[in-house]
Amino acid sequence: MKRIVKDLLRTKGEINPFINARLREFKKLGTEGETTFDFHPFLDLRFEADLFSELAFCLLTANFPVDRGIYIQGFVGREGFRTKKRGELESILRDFGHRFPAQRAQRIVLAREDFHKIEKLIGKGLTGPEVRERLANDRSDLKVYGLGYKEASHFLRNIGFEDVAIIDRHLWRFLVREGLIEDYRTLTSKRYLQAEEVLRKLGGMMGCTLAELDLIIFHRMTGRVLK
Repeated sequence: MKRIVKDLLRTKGEINPFINARLREFKKLGTEGETTFDFHPFLDLRFEADLFSELAFCLLTANFPVDRGIYIQGFVGREGFRTKKRGELESILRDFGHRFPAQRAQRIVLAREDFHKIEKLIGKGLTGPEVRERLANDRSDLKVYGLGYKEASHFLRNIGFEDVAIIDRHLWRFLVREGLIEDYRTLTSKRYLQAEEVLRKLGGMMGCTLAELDLIIFHRMTGRVLK
């Protein structure tokens, strides 16, 4: 574990300005409801986002490359996710080569219905895990169709919550490669929370939040700081 901490702290030192900039963008989005993302030098892209467009982005990127999801988010724009008809969104997603254009367009349109309730929930001072349960639990009154633990964690981290982990394929491979977790075929909710606890302990040893640690490990696995 000490070797892992040392290696990750070295990476953090190399990319700290980019991490801090991204975390400021996340925090601004959560507190003010809008932000400007600047992905240079990792992507030649800069655009404005609001809370709903960020939720739509997280719905898009389940089992789909995050960089391509970012390009779609920039193209559709803030108003587009709120106002475009399902068929229009589906056509755009298909043009960008999305694997599930009809399904994701439908999920984005459905997410519009109760989003005002989600905005209120975000502002109630709850922890990230508490909000995540409301968004991802099938028995919840605010369950967002298409959001599991990973996608809900992704959305919350991207709007400033620092106490949830995004266990995507990159972080999962890192944890398995370093011998920190067993390699399972299926990531159940129980296993997700177990992996998150491993990351929480690792972050504690480094003096990092889960939000910071995600960006550090993602850079170790991909060479980029995205979101």
